[in-house]
Amino acid sequence: MSPGVWVVVAVLGAATVVGMLWRRSNGRMRDVADHTASGGVAAGDASLGGASDADVGHPALAGLGLEWNLPVTLVQFSSAFCAPCRATRLLCADVAARIPGVGHVEVDAEHHLDTVRALDIRRTPTVLVVDAAGRIVRRASGLPTRSQLMTAIADLV
Repeated sequence: MSPGVWVVVAVLGAATVVGMLWRRSNGRMRDVADHTASGGVAAGDASLGGASDADVGHPALAGLGLEWNLPVTLVQFSSAFCAPCRATRLLCADVAARIPGVGHVEVDAEHHLDTVRALDIRRTPTVLVVDAAGRIVRRASGLPTRSQLMTAIADLV
């Protein structure tokens, strides 16, 4: 075979591996390792019944003006022309409607660039699972599955 064919085979092989790795991690919920390092408050610091906007765990979330009166809030960062964002919006809204104590808020990433930078949001959609104290507990970049989302909030409700 000619060297050009080997180059094409190598490029296709590399693209396949990268695609498989991307697909495997797309939408997967990850635990946020250290809640206090991500700006969260310590476990006993939040007032009972949820945090207000003034004492929310992560300072970047406080700038969004959200209400923290639920055990779990799904904060979704989206952009206008993002097809997976629409599917994520429907999924998160459905989960929030079906499970008591879960709320869903969609944030336009383009209008909150400082928050996006502070939270290290690199793509849309990104879903943050936030507890009643305003701590970011889990996050997913990309469209999560219903089972991933349900598992991520099960311990908090």
